[in-house]
Amino acid sequence: MRILSITAQKPSSTGSGVYLTEVVRALALEGHEQAVVAGITAEDEPVFPDGVEFFPVYYDSESLPFPVAGMSDEMPYTSTRYCDFTEEMTRQFRDAFLSVIRTAVDRLEPDLILCHHLYLLTAIVREAFPDRRVCGFCHNTDLRQMEKNPINREWIRPRIPLLDRIYVPQKPQADKTVAIYGVDPAKIVTVGMGFNDGIFRIDPAARAAKAEADGAEDRRRLLVFAGKIAEKKGVMSLIRALDLLDIPADQLRVVLAGGAGNEQEYSRIVRMAEECRYDIEFPGRMAQEDLAVLYNRADVFVLPSFFDGIPLVVIEALACGDRVVVSRLPGIDAWLAENAPGADVRLVDLPAMENADEPVEAELPKFESDLAQALSESLLSPLTAPADVSRISWRSLARKVIRSVSE
Repeated sequence: MRILSITAQKPSSTGSGVYLTEVVRALALEGHEQAVVAGITAEDEPVFPDGVEFFPVYYDSESLPFPVAGMSDEMPYTSTRYCDFTEEMTRQFRDAFLSVIRTAVDRLEPDLILCHHLYLLTAIVREAFPDRRVCGFCHNTDLRQMEKNPINREWIRPRIPLLDRIYVPQKPQADKTVAIYGVDPAKIVTVGMGFNDGIFRIDPAARAAKAEADGAEDRRRLLVFAGKIAEKKGVMSLIRALDLLDIPADQLRVVLAGGAGNEQEYSRIVRMAEECRYDIEFPGRMAQEDLAVLYNRADVFVLPSFFDGIPLVVIEALACGDRVVVSRLPGIDAWLAENAPGADVRLVDLPAMENADEPVEAELPKFESDLAQALSESLLSPLTAPADVSRISWRSLARKVIRSVSE
């Protein structure tokens, strides 16, 4: 099959970018002919499997004179918020992408077009290519944009239901997709997630070293977070929760890996970290190989996010043998039970939310207290058996996509 994948933002730089890149890689292993259209800047150099043709759309250029459009309001690189789009920016966005997409379609003659995010570009592609089979991936942030941002909402809404298939991580996203867009539920396929098991896997030497040190009362434990360094990822609450722990200051090291969202917010987080009694490190965005090394050295991975689907980083950390503390995101209990049975995961109930991803401030103290309790229990637990994540793979996901369009 000839397949064209499309995203409005950088591949590999965020969870949805990694998702696109891994799906492309999995489809290549299945023998499909492919091309990719993505929005990047001049300094970016995306890497795809041999034989995959890349058609870039350049932001900060004459035809698209603003930074990359980000599906989240804070991205780990310079970006433009969709809520700041003017009519002229929307026209420039549509014209720049359609020009490149038409070239890619003429070159590849795709049997299938896969668009990432149920949002503006996917709606544009659906309208521009009515005779092509066009399917869309939901990444959760697109649902948040539709809930929060009225710009272009009424233009997007009627076009998403015209997609041939819609792929969602799990049932809560399926339910929201029906509620927000009025999509026929029969068009929705739950495909879950995958992870790169060639990178994210247990290092026997690292695990043996942890096992040897596990009985020492004074050993220094390692707590790791990976993701956008932002309030909505729960980073501020995490730092406040650390101050509630009873673990001695010299027995815990904390690493917060990831890029900044909002620079002012990032500066506030760094100041909070400096005032915390534990050593907190900020290595910035890390290559996947380096992140896998960090996970293997860690005792516990934490993600106290206020809004997410099934976070890829949780799967990757489990695959490297970590215990996990994560907020009780919609559907995550059932997903873990099915795909990582018996995993050492502690779930922390979310506070009440407003505007989709903003916690009610009055409820944060309880959330942070519960988070501290879960962290303490996890950090002080003995080494547990690694989670079985063998059911999760990108190739399995890719095969579900192909089956769905072949039926």
